[in-house]
Amino acid sequence: MGQPPPLPPAIFLPGPTASGKTACALALARELPLEVISVDSALVYRGMDIGTAKPDADERACCPHHLIDLISPEESYSAARFCADARRLMDDISARGKIPLLVGGTMLYYKALREGLSDLPPADAALRAAIDQRAAREGWPALHAELARLDPAAAARLAPNDARRIQRALEIVRLTGCPLAAAQAQRGAAAHGLPYRLISLALIPAARSALHTRIAARFERMLAAGLVDELAALRRRYRLNAELPAMRCVGYRQVWACLEGELSRAELAPHAIAATRQLAKRQLTWLRQFREHWPEMIELDCLRPDVADAARDIVLQRLRQGQ
Repeated sequence: MGQPPPLPPAIFLPGPTASGKTACALALARELPLEVISVDSALVYRGMDIGTAKPDADERACCPHHLIDLISPEESYSAARFCADARRLMDDISARGKIPLLVGGTMLYYKALREGLSDLPPADAALRAAIDQRAAREGWPALHAELARLDPAAAARLAPNDARRIQRALEIVRLTGCPLAAAQAQRGAAAHGLPYRLISLALIPAARSALHTRIAARFERMLAAGLVDELAALRRRYRLNAELPAMRCVGYRQVWACLEGELSRAELAPHAIAATRQLAKRQLTWLRQFREHWPEMIELDCLRPDVADAARDIVLQRLRQGQ
């Protein structure tokens, strides 16, 4: 009997915010027949361009980009929908003789795609209402503190004001009697491996302080590019509220508070930069956990000046080895 045909390649490129993922992706696209699949829960929203650092027209012209500008900020997007969309796109891209390159910082999406989705219990309206009532009385940071006692690993990945995810994590603990990670470990029929030869490169800063400097400079550029006006226009165009997933995105949440008079213009940048630093911290926590379960993942210092060239060289070498 002959050998089975080799699995088609696919590239994963995760990294925290401001780690230079887009530059690395473009360097790869100049050398390889790639199509980019965005792994970013914010890039799916139409009109949210500045605050998400969405690739511009010139960058998208280098190669096809997918899962960008899918829905309005009034809508929601889930990990389950991402997995279905990404699997379909990966198959289509491979069928065209190209390589899917998955780029972004939404670590839950990578985990769900690579390891499968578990059969978690559906939403419980009564329990969610009770959690919301407690949050109204005590505030979401208090519920985050409770989650830290019940499920420290889940709490470590969430901001104290991440209402939607704190609510879901508490709901799962109450419904299953076990932490989120344990519940997810009880895989259902949806859990299966990807039929691809994965090349995984994680962009991780050697010095966290340097990443913080990048984060601050990037947010100042966003403000200069018109981020406040962008959100003001979105509020006029759509029926938005502060609790929608789109408006909970880092940066937009703080600009919303500024437009509502809850933050002054002087307070806006410090608050948004601090929130973005916390986001990067949570993303790096995810990546540390990935390291334990993804032995093939290669780490690259995103601060090195030649990181894009280094990523390109590693991918080319891995592709040659798999031929």
